[in-house]
Amino acid sequence: MKGQNRKRVLVGMSGGVDSSVAALLLLKAGYEVVGVTMRITPDGLAPAVRKLACYGEDEAAEIEDIEKVARHLGIEFRTVDLRREYEERILNYFREEYARGRTPNPCVKCNAEIKFGLLLEGCRKLGLDYDYFATGHYARVRFDEQSGRWFLLKARDAAKDQSYFLSLLSQEQLGRSLFPLGDLKKVEVRKIAREHKLPVSEKEESQDFYAGDYRELLKKGPPGPIKDLEGKVLGQHDGIENYTIGQRRGLGIASGGRLYVVRIEAETNTVYIGEEKDLLTSKFYVDRVNWVARVPAAGQEIEAAVRVRYRSPELHCRLVASAAEKETGPGGQGLDAMFVPGTAEVTLLTPYKAVTPGQVAVFYDGEQVLGAGFIR
Repeated sequence: MKGQNRKRVLVGMSGGVDSSVAALLLLKAGYEVVGVTMRITPDGLAPAVRKLACYGEDEAAEIEDIEKVARHLGIEFRTVDLRREYEERILNYFREEYARGRTPNPCVKCNAEIKFGLLLEGCRKLGLDYDYFATGHYARVRFDEQSGRWFLLKARDAAKDQSYFLSLLSQEQLGRSLFPLGDLKKVEVRKIAREHKLPVSEKEESQDFYAGDYRELLKKGPPGPIKDLEGKVLGQHDGIENYTIGQRRGLGIASGGRLYVVRIEAETNTVYIGEEKDLLTSKFYVDRVNWVARVPAAGQEIEAAVRVRYRSPELHCRLVASAAEKETGPGGQGLDAMFVPGTAEVTLLTPYKAVTPGQVAVFYDGEQVLGAGFIR
């Protein structure tokens, strides 16, 4: 039974340093801490050489590491099997997006639907009631009394900020989330792990969502033409899933200058290539926008900064929101159920190259996340 005077926190643990230190800090702060993780990788998929990633890694070894940390901290640890749900909601989405000529970001979607959604539903089914859910993400959350909304803020450590990956979380999800590392630098987190002799204190960081070549997860599409922007056929591709906007290598086209993928047309199974200048974009649209800080009025123009992918710089922009109808419930109900309906028209004050359909665009006002959605 949960103690009457202690708040219970479920900590999403990955077997890495960050989530382990998050659990440690919450335990030291007086919370009742329960470590939880999800099984998402089918048996037999693990690579011969262990590579740290969310999917396709040696999951059994990761769970062993979590168990070691849990024993070291003296906390309960539970596992939720979400292999079927991950296949349906993340891997199928990943495959379908590439088949449509788009480049998805599975990590952002996974956080909103799986980690902060179905994982917690699975915990409830196990009888684990909780007050908060915490992770080792570098971000901060704060309640704003004036607006009555939960704000998502960047981490203090700009180099480690992960607010981008949390930008699709609903108000209900943010309201029950704790991010203990939001005010810390990575070097401080590693120092805490060493001082408390955590078994994973020297473990390297996870790098991506999949340990192998992502093309191994995709359905192979038919070959088709590679054309220039005038429509001239220059060669043949081996399936549009092998290409993304801005790609330069592996085109198989002889040219005196550098050529890039500038458009992928799934309807005609065509890859278009052009010069670097052809990649520049000054206006684009974002669908299924999740407004975090506030829900703007239809037609309202907002000055903001936007990241068009995780590692892109923040680009100065003006955005105009379409009508928003209502907010819906938390994660675990399908991606479309997560968001305020509506789109945003984004105009960049300085054109930027390789704005890629399918990626997540995140809008910022200083340290505050305004909202996010999928680039059309």
